This record gives sequence, structure tokens and C-alpha cells, in this order.
Amino acid sequence: MIAWIAYNIGTITAAAIILAIAVTAFFIIMKDKKKGKSSCGCNCAHCAMAGSCHKTK
Repeated sequence: MIAWIAYNIGTITAAAIILAIAVTAFFIIMKDKKKGKSSCGCNCAHCAMAGSCHKTK
């Protein structure tokens, strides 16, 4: 088992870094969504999906 880990340490490290970046991005997106920020940052009046993006209050 130790030999397998030593042989694949580069792949394991790269996968761990990519996973950490993905998890961080997910939590940032969820935090922004809770604050009510739009994901695109554009004017919603000109967006085709304006009605489904934000809930009406």
C-alpha cells in the first residue's frame, strides 16, 4: 500500500488540490447566493432567464 501511494503521490496531490479548489468555489458561490448576489453580475432586465433567476417577494 505504501509503495502504491509513493508511486502515485503526484496524482494524489493534484487531485487533492483540484478538489480543494472545487470545494472552495462551491462554498463561495453558496455564500454569494445567500447574500442575494447574481452569478453573472449583469443587468437582469435584458436577460432571457430573468424570471427564473430571482424569486419574487
